[in-house]
Amino acid sequence: MDRPLLNRRLAEFGTTIFAEMSALAVRTGSLNLGQGFPDADGPEEVREAAVRALRDGRGNQYPPGPGVPELRAAVAAHQERFYGHLGLSYDPDTEVLVTAGATEAIAASLLALLEPGDEVIALEPYYDSYAACIAMAGGRRVPVTLRPHPESGSYRLDLDELRDAITDKTRLILLNTPHNPTGTVLTHEELSAVARLAVERDLLVVTDEVYEHLVFEGEHLPLASFPGMRERTVTISSAGKTFSFTGWKVGWITAPAELVAAVRSAKQFLTYVSAGPFQYAVAEALALPDSYFTGLRDDLRTKRDVLAAGLTDAGFQVFRPTGTYFITTDIRPLGETDGFAFCRALPERAGVVAIPNAVFYDHKDEGAPFVRFAFCKSIEVLQEAAGRLKALASG
Repeated sequence: MDRPLLNRRLAEFGTTIFAEMSALAVRTGSLNLGQGFPDADGPEEVREAAVRALRDGRGNQYPPGPGVPELRAAVAAHQERFYGHLGLSYDPDTEVLVTAGATEAIAASLLALLEPGDEVIALEPYYDSYAACIAMAGGRRVPVTLRPHPESGSYRLDLDELRDAITDKTRLILLNTPHNPTGTVLTHEELSAVARLAVERDLLVVTDEVYEHLVFEGEHLPLASFPGMRERTVTISSAGKTFSFTGWKVGWITAPAELVAAVRSAKQFLTYVSAGPFQYAVAEALALPDSYFTGLRDDLRTKRDVLAAGLTDAGFQVFRPTGTYFITTDIRPLGETDGFAFCRALPERAGVVAIPNAVFYDHKDEGAPFVRFAFCKSIEVLQEAAGRLKALASG
């Protein structure tokens, strides 16, 4: 067969760096701080809720296409509980859609809302599925680069660059806050500017807010709560990051009814439905008391501080995250400039796996010296990793 077996627009993505580095972690017996999955399961009562659903026969057959009513109601109640003071509320029957994790929510949203040739603004560095999903939808991604500010220890959005990136072909802004991989949380000023541009240029926004409860300083502000944004915003979240059940793949969108209907029209031809029994368990998880959410945040803040201190001692420049469970570092103080080469050698040098940030960039040179570590691991694992990484400081 002479024809290529993979669509040329997707061929560029190939095997993900996550698969490569996870395999390297297994082969070398290294501590895997590359892929962002916790090393402990979420709350016991939520696991028990999934078992009850299985035993009671709830969700063992096809659940409703939009998601089980209990979960849609729980998502709507969750939005009201945490963001009602900002004026956000959603109808569980028409403005909530359950998906196979946030990744499917992103794919279905872009497939539904883009026409071939439409331009999509994405904040660079971006989660790798964004580029693939834009390609599958026939869109053209236009990166706007977040850059680190050593003085503040955080990444910031250049609002002038964002404005200049918008053209007559721009259809949609794909936003992520709290932001993976940089760990930045967009400020009120930045979000207000994005909102004004979206309204001014009549743009849709798809906003990935899966780390909404992992904000260590300040607060998470849903973009949909800003003036003029509810009617043009698809907000995405999921259970994986908030409840440490990444394997369950339960996500959702909230949006006006007409946008939900559009996304559902694409979603039904992707997974159709998924995770039936887990949907009932996640509905119970969303009703956990405030102490769960504050405890999760406080625990991860402590872990952030442990790993950040270890990385600093090892000689990295550390950009301290204000959200997510990732830390971005600069390897140039170690005499290194190539993040890919550094990460591929790190397991043998120190017994630790990380991810090169350049994989998240169109402008590879911008991301070349940056490397991401995940701290959603036990304190003991993070302390052991910090100890191993000290070998780098001594050469």
